[in-house]
Amino acid sequence: MSPVPHLMSMADLTGPQILRMVSHAHSLKQVSLPWLAPQSRNQKNTRLRMPSQSLFNKSITLIFSKRSTRTRVSAETATVLLGGRALFLGHDDIQLGVNESPRDTARVLGGMCQGIFARVGDHAEIEELAKYSPVPVLNALSSLWHPTQILADVLTLHEHAHLFEPTQIPSPGPNKSLPSLRPLTVAYVGDSANVLHDMLVTYPRLGHKLRVASPPQPAYQCPKAVWDRVTELGCNKDIWWGSDPREAVNGADVVVTDTWISMGQEAEKEQRLKDFAGYQVTEALCREGGANPNWKFLHCLPRKKDEVDDEVFYGPRSLVFPEADNRKWTIMAAFECVFQSIPRSSLIFRCSLLFGKWDLTGEHSADKATR
Repeated sequence: MSPVPHLMSMADLTGPQILRMVSHAHSLKQVSLPWLAPQSRNQKNTRLRMPSQSLFNKSITLIFSKRSTRTRVSAETATVLLGGRALFLGHDDIQLGVNESPRDTARVLGGMCQGIFARVGDHAEIEELAKYSPVPVLNALSSLWHPTQILADVLTLHEHAHLFEPTQIPSPGPNKSLPSLRPLTVAYVGDSANVLHDMLVTYPRLGHKLRVASPPQPAYQCPKAVWDRVTELGCNKDIWWGSDPREAVNGADVVVTDTWISMGQEAEKEQRLKDFAGYQVTEALCREGGANPNWKFLHCLPRKKDEVDDEVFYGPRSLVFPEADNRKWTIMAAFECVFQSIPRSSLIFRCSLLFGKWDLTGEHSADKATR
């Protein structure tokens, strides 16, 4: 029996697999948006196509032990668009963590549903779910990793590639393929948290450089388990890490930050705000640090003003809302690739499935072996 293809972090994918999944999200978005647009009774759109129904009659369990806006809404609407049903299970809805272990929960849910999308606290919880689940488990967020956020970020940067390359003209109307993106310098200013961790194992393998500034205290440095994956993948060669946010944004094409006070850290708020003094992303910070004049801004949301001021967050540099919108399409692609083996006949974009099962033409390895 083949191993179940869980997805815990972007480190589980190769660089080409990441780009194929992002390309697939781009394709699903182009197909789905016209389908979702309002249609007049007399309007006939002969080019309208139904999105892939690869999850038809299938149920996806959404285990959310933490609050969520973008991840939950993206997961529920993406499942419906793929023809399936999403079952939202909050911390008050099931026995997990109360009277039942993750092992038993994984076996029960895996016997009734075809995939588990789990947003947990400690990363060990989702590892235990994956260890005992008979169906794929996809990490919706844990203490260490947040892979679906980085998929959305990468899609957003590719879709706005023309902003980083003056000679590149955006194509009018729907694009047929994912726009190419020149190598970028991405700066991250803030805490070493799950969003950054998946950036560390993603951007260097896609040809981009990463510059990180976090306060010097040990609590804000990269956990050993994460940095071990970073070095194992060879990503550390393209990462600069220091404590001066101005030095971090030097030469940056993109500046990223995240919350300084994650869920469960509210008691540390006063100390954290002191430790992160001077880390707020502003026009002045990036100008003094020498960011590229046309730099853009990303934030996974929700945002607090301590992290970035209104001028940047709501200004022309900000890509945060296109980034939020893309959570839907990248989760949709991840669900299709991880939870469902896509038949060749239903592929809209000839996306290679993960874990080596399919190649770029969509042919199964067994098909080629018989030739």
